[in-house]
Amino acid sequence: MSGLSPETFPPNGPRKVSATEECVGPMRLSQEPIQVLLVFAKEDSQSDAFWWACDRAGFRCNIARTPESAVECFLDKHHEIIIIDGRHSRYFEPEAVCRMIRATKPSENTVILAVVPQKPSDQEEPSVLPLLCAGFSRRFVENNSVSACYNELIQMEHGEVRCQFKLRACNSIFTALEHCQEAVEITSEDHIIQYVNPAFERMMGYHKGELIGKELTELPKSDKNRADLLDTINNCIKKGKEWQGIYYARKKSGDSIQQHVRITPVIGQGGKIRHFVAIKRPHIDNNNQLHKFNKEERYSGEHSHSECYSLRHRDRRKDSMDDRSVSSRSSDAPSLQNRRYSSVARIHSMTIEAPITKVINIINAAQESSPVTVAEALDRVLEILRTTELYSPQLASKEDDPHTSDLVGGLMSDGLRRLSGNEYVFCKNMSQSQLAIPVTLNDVPPNIAEMLNDEECWEFNILELEAATHKRPLTYLGLKICTSFGVCEFLNCSEATLRSWLQLIEASYHSSNSYHNSTHAADVLHATAYFLRKERVKSSLDQLDEVAALIAAAVHDVDHPGRTNSFLCNAGSELAILYNDTAVLESHHAALAFQLTVRDSKSNIFKNIDRTQFRTLRQAIIDMVLATEMTRHFEHVSKFVNSINKPMAAIEETSTSSMNSDCEGQANIRNSPENRLLIKRMLIKCADVANPCRPLELCIEWAGRISEEYFAQTDEEKRQGLPVVMPVFDRNTCSVPKSQISFIDYFITDMFDAWDAFATLPGLMEHLSENYKYWKTLDEMNCKSLRPPPPS
Repeated sequence: MSGLSPETFPPNGPRKVSATEECVGPMRLSQEPIQVLLVFAKEDSQSDAFWWACDRAGFRCNIARTPESAVECFLDKHHEIIIIDGRHSRYFEPEAVCRMIRATKPSENTVILAVVPQKPSDQEEPSVLPLLCAGFSRRFVENNSVSACYNELIQMEHGEVRCQFKLRACNSIFTALEHCQEAVEITSEDHIIQYVNPAFERMMGYHKGELIGKELTELPKSDKNRADLLDTINNCIKKGKEWQGIYYARKKSGDSIQQHVRITPVIGQGGKIRHFVAIKRPHIDNNNQLHKFNKEERYSGEHSHSECYSLRHRDRRKDSMDDRSVSSRSSDAPSLQNRRYSSVARIHSMTIEAPITKVINIINAAQESSPVTVAEALDRVLEILRTTELYSPQLASKEDDPHTSDLVGGLMSDGLRRLSGNEYVFCKNMSQSQLAIPVTLNDVPPNIAEMLNDEECWEFNILELEAATHKRPLTYLGLKICTSFGVCEFLNCSEATLRSWLQLIEASYHSSNSYHNSTHAADVLHATAYFLRKERVKSSLDQLDEVAALIAAAVHDVDHPGRTNSFLCNAGSELAILYNDTAVLESHHAALAFQLTVRDSKSNIFKNIDRTQFRTLRQAIIDMVLATEMTRHFEHVSKFVNSINKPMAAIEETSTSSMNSDCEGQANIRNSPENRLLIKRMLIKCADVANPCRPLELCIEWAGRISEEYFAQTDEEKRQGLPVVMPVFDRNTCSVPKSQISFIDYFITDMFDAWDAFATLPGLMEHLSENYKYWKTLDEMNCKSLRPPPPS
């Protein structure tokens, strides 16, 4: 068998080929013969045994000799079972191969088996946890008996594989729900929203991200229902009976909408109710006139009626469950005209909720009565509005500036894939960090304590703290700042837990990175705390927002590999594949932060807060970490300017009332949930790139560190034959002053002007101006280094 390719069967072919058939509820599953991939570096009796076991079971079998060919073959065939030889690590690491496969999208429905060596009877049985953590489904102790291998395969077929078939079928069911015209909402037994389909989003004006994970009781209610209607519904469905009736719901806009609702309890494990499925459609009254979505309804609460239907008698109401039926109770057969009204209403419900659509409709209406020149200008406006890059500025005026172009390309794109044919390139260990064991933190030494006394000052020197703490500034500074903001009290955790968490997070940063290390995290944490103490910021946010901001700052670059997103995408790294080349690092930072935190109770700072508060805090942290990703930089800044800066400036300029009402109007702008979100995003974005606003010596040091990291990336891109993302960052030719000037011009100035207008930061803006002049002076001297040459 040594000459067999991944496509080759045994000489006499498989003895039998049987398809699997099974039913999931009313749905029949039909599966072609199961495909098995054997990943064995060398042919031996064990690989032969599995090969002939596949033959006996009627399974199709491929063999791969290397990790790369295994991934390639799997992506081509999508095997149901993969068997990886884990007996001889000198050929390849089985856990690494498993992770490579698990990083691909098709592997979510694949069963992966590890073949492990037999241990002498006097040795302790090794734990299976490392294999499970690597992504294996189960293990098989080596046994070259064909019957033993056959039995293992059959057990997997009737166990895990069959379960995966059912999960695949669920995907098709969810696809149907996604395209269903009726609004569908699925909640847990505790009435926590777990799924809504696009029709529900269109009808109610919410995005699913605003709903999933929330309890129904958290959503605004319409005051048009009978006072006892909710109790009636709950009493009915808790008995396992279906409820059907008319119900008023409140849309995100605040308007009420009258709906025909059917709520069905779903019986699950143990015969208990596990989910509720609600199907909703706009209600049509007895005269077959469809209610307008955004107007007051003529019906009062007394018109709402409900009926309980036993699940056992559902078949008696087939007509009421027909997808085509959109008429009222008094009409058994809806007319074609009524169905057309319903379709038109659904079309309007799809478009009316989108603000950009409202703008386009207003412009279209204005064109009808406008002169030709105005109408043509509005045509150009519409053309711009219909593009997807509304917040990405054009670079026409800066095309001759390679520094700006490279910075934009390197920081605001996801890279160019340049993989030939069947190559599958992975960066080894790029996404993994070896965590150091947290060291017990003794009392803070006097010299460090003295440094930390100045942490509320913007000129605080983080690099001196880095040296004094032996590159562990995050733990020390984090303890001081978190104590100042009452983080332990808010989270109801001990200082020891917080200390352990800070040590864990700091150990997960790469000290070998010149820039993206724990000192950068500490620097961003310091800037975040400084901004949170500014009066206008403080009055806009609550304590949960503050705690979320401090945690997000500490973890925002955890396990950063010292390479950009573009590099990871071009290299085909495991992280880039896992996150589909989108916000790769930021997604990894946020996910890993929570994985590390909840892994051990000793460092789990969230263990004592309730579930609702944790969900809110977690969402805020994730949103802020993702906001540091640069591809949406201009979108975040533009929204902040247009939603906060400009309205507040307008109040200041036009208000003729008293000072108190003026402040009240500005507070209303700042404190809306949407604008608080924008403030938090802007806060962490500015904290993340505040280096040009630091005192000159700190600014110079940070510029040197980020340049060195970019130089190292360019060196590696050239070594690996990857696209060079930022060619100007070549250590032999780069002008550091030019790169700083471009960065400040393109990313920093407008953002900090907007943030200064909100938070009032005269000291920072003065530093920014002085630093910019410094880089300009060096550039005019044709100096490419961080400092001017010594006088001759």
